Amino acid sequence: MTAKQSAGILLFREADAARADAAATDPASAAQVLLGHMGGPFWARKDERAWSIPKGEYEPDEGPEAAARREFQEELGLPPPPGGLLPLGSVRQTGGKVVTVWALAGDLDPRRVTPGTFEMEWPRGSGRLQAFPEIDRVAWLDLAQARQKVVAKQEVFLDRLVERLRG
Repeated sequence: MTAKQSAGILLFREADAARADAAATDPASAAQVLLGHMGGPFWARKDERAWSIPKGEYEPDEGPEAAARREFQEELGLPPPPGGLLPLGSVRQTGGKVVTVWALAGDLDPRRVTPGTFEMEWPRGSGRLQAFPEIDRVAWLDLAQARQKVVAKQEVFLDRLVERLRG
């Protein structure tokens, strides 16, 4: 049996002009990334390790880059900003799913996000389906904050982004 596959886009930007001097010597020091807090009842009271890169599953007949762009729009309700994608590779998550991520330089106003939804039985065993947002909030985080909040297996993508920015 083939492992499930997921693809996503890690949007990044230079934080602000106040960090411009630091960015001149270390571009990664001024970077912020856009992460989403996972929606649904399991994640509602969690913060650390409860944020994720906007991503989602795809079938073998869809290419991972196309899936990453589609999932970005489905999860956030906005298309990814224009620009070239920088490959950050893949990682196998704890449950076995293989996640492939690209970085994209761009900006996005988190207040404009209208997340997609999913349905699940809640409360468990009740027989009732309820809709929950895929992502219940979105925020720009500096890399130190992002390391504390992103799910553990996705932290490697932050490291790879730093490598790419330092080039």
